[in-house]
Amino acid sequence: MKLVHKVKVKNALGLHTRPAAAIVKLLQPRKSYVYFTYKDETINARSIMSILMLAARKNSQITVTVEGEDAEMTMQHIVKAFEEEFGEK
Repeated sequence: MKLVHKVKVKNALGLHTRPAAAIVKLLQPRKSYVYFTYKDETINARSIMSILMLAARKNSQITVTVEGEDAEMTMQHIVKAFEEEFGEK
């Protein structure tokens, strides 16, 4: 199964180290492949360095693509994490 969803970066500092680490930790138990696309660049969301290299600032729109057997659950967790600002509210 393949799912695509757009999310908005709400964190004041954008996707910096703490949210990037939270994303990687969230994806560790998941089986699906997860990719983020921002400004025509697509990266593997399991890599902290790749997430940081996107340099996505506050209010950036990121396209999340999830492929795999647990895609629905993985997408739900990612969307929720972005909405909750990775616990930085």
